[in-house]
Amino acid sequence: MLIAHFIAAAIAPLLVRLWGRNAFLALAVVPGAATVWALFQLPTILGGGALSGSVEWAPAFSLRLGLHMDVLGLVMTLIAAGVGTLILVYCARYFSDSEPGLGRFAGVFVAFAGAMLGLVLADDLIQLFVYWELTTVFSYLLIGHSTELKESRRSAMTALTVTTFGGLTMLVGMIMLGETAGTYVISEIVAAPPEGVLIEVALGLIMVGAMSKSALFPFSLWLPAAMRAPTPVSGYLHAAAMVKAGVYLVARLTPAFPDSAVWTSMALGFGVLTMVLGGWKALRQYDLKLVLAYGTISQLGFLIALLGTGTRAAALAGISMLIAHSLFKAPLFLVVGIIDHGTGTRDLRELSGLRKSMPGTFWTSVLALASMAGLPPMLGFAAKELAFGAYEGGVADTVVLVGMVVGSTLTVAYTLRFLWGAFFDKPDVAPTPVHGPGPLFLAPAALMAGLSLLGGPLSSWIDPLLALYADSVPLAPGAYETHLALWHGFELPLLLSAVCLAGGFLLFRVRSTVVWIGTRASVVDPDRVYRRMLAGLENLALQVTGSTQRGSLPVYLGTILVSLVVVAGYWVISEPIWDGDYPPVRLWDTPIQIIPAVIIAATALLTLFMRRRLFAVILVGTGGYGMAAMFYLLGAPDLALTQFLVETVSLVVFVLVLRRFPSHFSAPALKGRRVWNLAIGVSTGTLVAAMTWFALAGRQETSISELYPEAAKEAGGYNIISVLLVDVRSWDTMGEISVLVAAAAGVASLMFVRRTQPRKAPGGVMAVSVTSAGQEPAEGRTRIDLGGLRMAPESLHVKPQWNHTWLPGADALPTERRSVIFEVVSRFLFPVIMVISVYLLLTGHGAVGGGFAGGIVAGLAFIVRYLAGGRYELYNTAWVQPGVLIGLGLAISTGVAIGGAIFGDEVLAGGDFYVNLWILGEPHITVSLFFDIGVYLLVIGLILDILRSLGARIDEQIERDAARARATARPGAPEPAEEVTS
Repeated sequence: MLIAHFIAAAIAPLLVRLWGRNAFLALAVVPGAATVWALFQLPTILGGGALSGSVEWAPAFSLRLGLHMDVLGLVMTLIAAGVGTLILVYCARYFSDSEPGLGRFAGVFVAFAGAMLGLVLADDLIQLFVYWELTTVFSYLLIGHSTELKESRRSAMTALTVTTFGGLTMLVGMIMLGETAGTYVISEIVAAPPEGVLIEVALGLIMVGAMSKSALFPFSLWLPAAMRAPTPVSGYLHAAAMVKAGVYLVARLTPAFPDSAVWTSMALGFGVLTMVLGGWKALRQYDLKLVLAYGTISQLGFLIALLGTGTRAAALAGISMLIAHSLFKAPLFLVVGIIDHGTGTRDLRELSGLRKSMPGTFWTSVLALASMAGLPPMLGFAAKELAFGAYEGGVADTVVLVGMVVGSTLTVAYTLRFLWGAFFDKPDVAPTPVHGPGPLFLAPAALMAGLSLLGGPLSSWIDPLLALYADSVPLAPGAYETHLALWHGFELPLLLSAVCLAGGFLLFRVRSTVVWIGTRASVVDPDRVYRRMLAGLENLALQVTGSTQRGSLPVYLGTILVSLVVVAGYWVISEPIWDGDYPPVRLWDTPIQIIPAVIIAATALLTLFMRRRLFAVILVGTGGYGMAAMFYLLGAPDLALTQFLVETVSLVVFVLVLRRFPSHFSAPALKGRRVWNLAIGVSTGTLVAAMTWFALAGRQETSISELYPEAAKEAGGYNIISVLLVDVRSWDTMGEISVLVAAAAGVASLMFVRRTQPRKAPGGVMAVSVTSAGQEPAEGRTRIDLGGLRMAPESLHVKPQWNHTWLPGADALPTERRSVIFEVVSRFLFPVIMVISVYLLLTGHGAVGGGFAGGIVAGLAFIVRYLAGGRYELYNTAWVQPGVLIGLGLAISTGVAIGGAIFGDEVLAGGDFYVNLWILGEPHITVSLFFDIGVYLLVIGLILDILRSLGARIDEQIERDAARARATARPGAPEPAEEVTS
């Protein structure tokens, strides 16, 4: 199910491009299938069973990829997938085909649904956190869908900042909980919960994360701001899915820690306070979405309080209200979208008469609002009756019950405010012109409201399922077992419900006074406080940065190195490690190693005296080649090859960048500064060399490297280095190629304002007339101003024919930048280098080479083409976008890695086999070869991206600057175009 969601998210933009908004109907099939699948699990769950599955992730750290579905997971799956299905259907009529970024929105929405599904089914704390943060990122993208609006971007950033802060706080608590419990598996922690002061601290940190995600006070400011998002986002993220993540986390851990003072006090205190403050705030809103937004905050506080109480009665009421809330709040948001879509406004002061003009929408709203207010026979009424009956103990229970009654009274009041403001006639407002919704537009909201109506009479049928969760929480002292039912008789909860209805109706009748009091009594604006906190943090950061970051790289590096020498050197001197029994120092294995050592030392010293940047770069590169030679002499040909190739590419990149720098360094440092720098360098080098030698010479156990040859054979390879990178240390390699992708994106973002580049050199046949000054060109020909160039023949016709067979882009270069010898040599070298790169790719697991080395060699082939033919040659040769190669390479490597978990025992599991190619032999094929192919493509894409960014882009800037300089030299000449062509 999870994989299907993310596959659907990946192809969603394509589907939207092909089918327009109707693509949402196809995308709804994925969460719809998940909903049907979950319903088929009802017999298993009702029988007291659970569904579990896991794959070992990092066994040494007790981490695994695990999924677990019990009754709580089933309920949350039905909410996340079921409501998601209906809202995707709603999107098919809410949006128009011309909506900007609709494909991106569809993909992110489905991905969010998949992340939410993974969150509620995750059986590992770290895995849950990963899905938690995915929902944060996806919600940021959805809230900021209207990227052209500043308020949308600001609202998205507010949500991201607040929820990320809570998520990181929660992560610390999860690590403390997992380490103390000895496992990160949630089902095992719940079955055998640990105890102690450290656990109380961990639970407090986890509760902060839940509060931030579910918008409890003081983190509730992000949810009203998020109403800038399209209505489907509000209906799903802020009514049914994302804000339920914190509620789900509380419900998941409460059965393990029902007696935790920190857990229950935070849930009850902040929950009831949020319920009252959110309801009071909703009474002062004029935007229908804001009325529902603050109402959502109030209801979330109600849910957290119920599910965090730690008693069976409260747990049953909480999970019942959890379902009821999704079934009444999501359709209300969809109704607001219908009203906004049909009238163009959400301001209740401007709406009038919609009860008659939109009868279907009105009755849908009536059902949902009745459940929200707790009127019989709705599911919301049955759940609220249970909630009021769950607190019949001492003083603390009485305080909590009073708070919930006050909050429910406010709920009734803003329910009436919504109904009156959206649908009823207003004497001073003309009837609002409206076009009614189509059947498919209204159906999702009507279906959920209808289920809310059925939930009340069928509550006794639902009770056995929900009781399975409630039974995991102990009964309160002296309490009796309660059940979900529509009618409990004439008891205290019924009386309190009547009080809530009467009080809410009274508050609605005096709504103008309530608004007046609320406006003047509001002394603290959370959004303003948040903005001031951010401004203060920014000012502090500027002050600290201004004091410490002086803009001098030598100062930064010197500070780091001095700290290293002082901290590490102190321990070396205070407790001399040279007193141990160490073998004698061996200066070299063979005297020939002196040659690269002298080259490395000499180039490092000569670099200090260079004033020209190019010479310094060449010396640094020479030192790198010396290091490659040293690797080779030490018996590491793979490292030597990689070092040589990387050094070559680095030299080219440095030279490309130096074109935009002055040829010489700035004025040399003072003599005192040079002496100080020399002292730092000598001290650091001596310390690092000594620590390295002592660490190696002081080994007490047998080196692990002795096991590498046998491990390589088991993986089907003979090249130990390649086996290490692709099999033994495969997670490292996955991280490294991900860093390469990030680096490529960073380099490109520094250079490109626009990504589109001309893909062909200016070509074709151009007929020109070169005439004397003052004469007009012949008919059909073009005048070319040659500046001061004097031509004797007045009728000379220039008709250049561009060569499109080999190096066609070179024809666009000025004559002085072309080299016939270089072009001929590059024509010979390019195919040879490409063949060598493929050879290194295929032989990497058994001999010197690999995907990384092969990719760099292929990149060097493209570098040769670029240097010979210029930027247009680069575009013609590498016609595939670098981003496509990078993404394809990462996808292949990741797919092979995940395939190890699906078809093998663990992630990135290796394997090998032989293929009979008849007369061509029987090559040895390893699974790692396919992983290396991904690395190969990724490295080629990275080098092409660097060439386009630091090569072609700088070429374009240089050409434009030259054209601008020529234009400036000629008064009255027009400004050059963005693309300058010959």
